[in-house]
Amino acid sequence: MPANADLARDFASANDAVLSVSSLSRSVRDLLESRFPLVWVGGEISNLTLARSGHTYFSLKDDQAQVRCVLFRHRGQNLDWTPREGMQVEVRAVVTLYEPRGDFQLNVEFMRRAGQGALHEAFLRLRDRLGAEGLFAEEIKRPLPASPRAIGVVTSLHAAALRDVLTTLARRNPSIPVIVYPTTVQGEGAAAQIVAALEQAGRRAECDVLILCRGGGSIEDLWSFNDERVARSIRACPIPVVAGVGHETDFTIADFAADRGQHAGRHVDRARGRTGFVADRLDARPDFIELARRENIDAHDL
Repeated sequence: MPANADLARDFASANDAVLSVSSLSRSVRDLLESRFPLVWVGGEISNLTLARSGHTYFSLKDDQAQVRCVLFRHRGQNLDWTPREGMQVEVRAVVTLYEPRGDFQLNVEFMRRAGQGALHEAFLRLRDRLGAEGLFAEEIKRPLPASPRAIGVVTSLHAAALRDVLTTLARRNPSIPVIVYPTTVQGEGAAAQIVAALEQAGRRAECDVLILCRGGGSIEDLWSFNDERVARSIRACPIPVVAGVGHETDFTIADFAADRGQHAGRHVDRARGRTGFVADRLDARPDFIELARRENIDAHDL
């Protein structure tokens, strides 16, 4: 009797609707996408492939599992860094099924290097704390001179931002000298060097305005400009400071602390006023460019 009951159940199941492979795959895909519309997943990049289409294919793995991922070209174009094999990353992705192969995969919408989320949280905490203290208050911002007798630039001698700033201003009055206060702009010790450069500019009192600048980069690359010491040094500097750090979408604590926290290449007219700046490039007018080297920095370190 039990055998006949089992046979009856099997027969009943055989008369149920039979799904096609594509129908099953579509149902599973819809289920995954509705259950996990967007998730953050962290792991190590492996099997990285950049297709001729511009799409990036890779696996994300940890010590127990892995999952296929795809970063489509229009998403990858928004990255300001290059994913590489073995990198630890965090992706924001849709969990889905690639139906032609039946592969469970992540469609990546955004990717960052591991740890950037923690850095962003640290940035927000410091911004809120210093803001509550009044360090960014508009009423303490100093006006920029309309006709500066000299303009200082605090950056690396090798920074593209320095050349960009000078090139932007090269069309103006070449009679205003540029004084460059060299510093490293990223890496260990960079924040302390930026502070020292600002302090040196303040002591020497040669300029009526300072431009603190560097080009774009990842949040790690720009992190020296999110240092509390740099923010306090900007406010303590007796000379008004214009900050131009990173791309237009980048914001740093230095931008908030500066008297004008805007991008130097785009808003440097504020520092120049009506009279303009000095040089086309570093070697174009050496008679108007002084390298104000600090005693503790050698040329080969810059």
